[in-house]
Amino acid sequence: MARLEKVDGEADSYVLHVNGVPSSSITLSDPLRLDFEYLDWMSRIIDAQFAAGPLRAVHIGAAGCALARYVHATRPGSRQTAVDIDPVLLEHSRSWFDLPRSPALALRAGDGAVEIETFREDSLDLVIRDAFDHDIVPEALTTREFFASCARALKGTGLYLANVPDPGDHARLRADVGLLREEFAHVAAASEPAIIKGRRRGNVVVMASQSPIADVDQVLRTAATLASFLDARALGSRLGI
Repeated sequence: MARLEKVDGEADSYVLHVNGVPSSSITLSDPLRLDFEYLDWMSRIIDAQFAAGPLRAVHIGAAGCALARYVHATRPGSRQTAVDIDPVLLEHSRSWFDLPRSPALALRAGDGAVEIETFREDSLDLVIRDAFDHDIVPEALTTREFFASCARALKGTGLYLANVPDPGDHARLRADVGLLREEFAHVAAASEPAIIKGRRRGNVVVMASQSPIADVDQVLRTAATLASFLDARALGSRLGI
């Protein structure tokens, strides 16, 4: 079930709820506005990791395509594909949010774990996993095979980004990081300190690449919420792996 909620006091801001979970926050007149904190962090990580210019990006989990709108606005000429399991949701998002058309932004209905295998080796700059079944990540997007497919499709300078929900026990985070280390030379994360310390639930952004990952601590600390960057050593120490 999808529900579009108008934000009180805002002329053209909406929150898209999918199966009762807030999944996208969209301001039609301002694609640079990312009200969900983890999406703001992702945008800052992307801008720190890549020089100015277009990107070839795949978003696994489309919802309202908030981050795709940001990339389209800040990096003209980018080619993006947003994959979602629900074709009806894609149709609604296209009409509700006036999304860019293909090839700027192609919408593809399908299972992200299957669709990532259709992209050529070394063809992508960016793969973003932000897909949920209610409030958990679908199992097919947490396997060794899925991460290997992402690594195969990404260029050597490419970046994998994932929104990892963390209830405080770090179980999903620990499992993802462990498998990503087998496929990528560099793995890091960003989140609020209280979440990383297991004091409350929230979102952790995980990043992986064959190339060194930019230290984004300073740009994250200028965000609306003060997030912290954990390099490979700090992340491993925190997770005990």
